[in-house]
This record gives sequence, C-alpha cells and structure tokens, in this order.
Amino acid sequence: MASYLSKFRKGAGSVVETPRAVLLDIDGSILAVALQALLSSAEEQGGIERFVAALKFKSEIFQDVFANEAQDLTQNRFQKLCMFMPTVRRRVGGYIEDDKFPDLLKAIRGLFSQTEISGKVEAFQHCFPADREHRWVRDLASEILHGTNPELCPLMNRWVWDEKSNSGVIREIWFADNVDSITIEIADDYDVFLKLREELSTYLTSNGVYSDVLHYVDLLCAQIYASYIASQGGSFLKADFAANQDPFTFTRRLLGLDGIKAKSDRILPPDLIDGDAKNIDPILQLNGNS
Repeated sequence: MASYLSKFRKGAGSVVETPRAVLLDIDGSILAVALQALLSSAEEQGGIERFVAALKFKSEIFQDVFANEAQDLTQNRFQKLCMFMPTVRRRVGGYIEDDKFPDLLKAIRGLFSQTEISGKVEAFQHCFPADREHRWVRDLASEILHGTNPELCPLMNRWVWDEKSNSGVIREIWFADNVDSITIEIADDYDVFLKLREELSTYLTSNGVYSDVLHYVDLLCAQIYASYIASQGGSFLKADFAANQDPFTFTRRLLGLDGIKAKSDRILPPDLIDGDAKNIDPILQLNGNS
C-alpha cells in the first residue's frame, strides 16, 4: 500500500525505515466478527467516536509529557502517565525510585534518537535485564513511541504479537485450520507491526472507515485480543485483568483507557501536562463516570 506508507516523513528523533516485505495470512472472517463486536459494544457505551476521542486524548498527553525528547521528564510526570500503560504500571515501580530513575530516563531519551525504530526498541531493551520480570520493558518502549508519534509507529505491545510466546493478535486472526497447534514463524519487529497495521487499515477502509483509521486499528486489535482474554475466563494476564468482567472492559484496559477512575480530578494538573491542563472527561466517561 504505497499511498499509505508514503505519508511517513522524517521527523524529530525519527528515521523512516523502508519496510521489508512481510506476508501475513489473515482470516477476514475473524476480522468481520471482531469489527462487528467492537462497533456493537461501543454503541452500547455511547458510540465508537467516544473511544476514538479518548485515544486521541491519550496521544496528546504522551506528546506533551515527552515533548523536547523527554528532556523535561520528571519522576512525578512519568509516574502519573503510567496509569495509561496497563502492562507497565504494575511492574515499573522500582525504576521510579530516586536511585533508578536516572537510568530509566536515559533509556527513555534514547527512544528519541535519530535511529530507526527497530534499533531504538532493541537498544531500549538492552538497558534492562533480559529476564521474565522485565518483559514489560518492550511494552514501555512501544507505548512511548506509539503515543508520541502514532502515525509513524504502530502499536507494538506484546499482546499485539510476541514471537517468543507465539501469542497475540496475529495468532488470533491467523488463517489456519489448526492455528492452536502450529508455530507462526513471524518476527515481532517494526516491519511486522507496520504490515499488520497496513492490512487492518485496508480492511477497515474497505468496510467504510475513512477517518481516524489508525485509532480504529488500535481499537480493533484490542477488541480481538480482549475476546481471547475473555475466552480464557479472565485468567490470562491475571495480574492486569480481573476476572468476571465483560470483554469490552478488557478492550479499554489493553489500551490504557481504564487508568482514570471516578476519584480522579477532572483536570489533569499542569505538573503532568506541559502548558494548559487538560480535561479528562473523554476517558472518565468511558469508565462509567459522568
């Protein structure tokens, strides 16, 4: 899809990559079911436009907090921002402490270097131990890159695709009769995530979605994996996702749209946002608050 990729331009802290050829064998019938479920569930909660607005709001916050290549990032701002990162917020706490935050900050600033995105993520991961307890590190890099430049960088969280565990959205939409018993030989790198977004964007456009397509892609991905979580009885990612909740709760949570609760102030304070404070109503409304 040359016209889609040609929109990408070199910007601050970014070098546009020429993606390699990637083939994803996606089951269109699964996408059809997921899209219908997404639209129906969103309609019950005020319409899909509310969720698109919330994702735009989240991106604005990330762009504000990480402005100037994170040179002004503080512990307090970063800690508050973690409420929008569900697979990070429960595990990153130790790195917000005074003795470790400088190392975390240095790694974060490296994400805005003039290098290719795939190299940025790899370098970021190398700043932390390569063990089970630090699997969240890739998600943090993905959240920052996607949040600050959603057009250039697609969502690359582990729940979208994790090659090592061979799990994620890609497995849930893979076209195969015996998908549960095969290993999908697909890397979890930038080119693959870019191709996935391209394929889903094409599908959405062919089904009448012509604006805010990138946000619809994120919502569709979350809907697909939320359905998987729900099918597991909520036991998957138990530390992050409580059981006995409707699937759309998982959809919101995967995208970090559950982070603000009713007790939150309706205005995000200036110490979190550079410039004017922002009203959190777009996300409060998603969580059943008025």
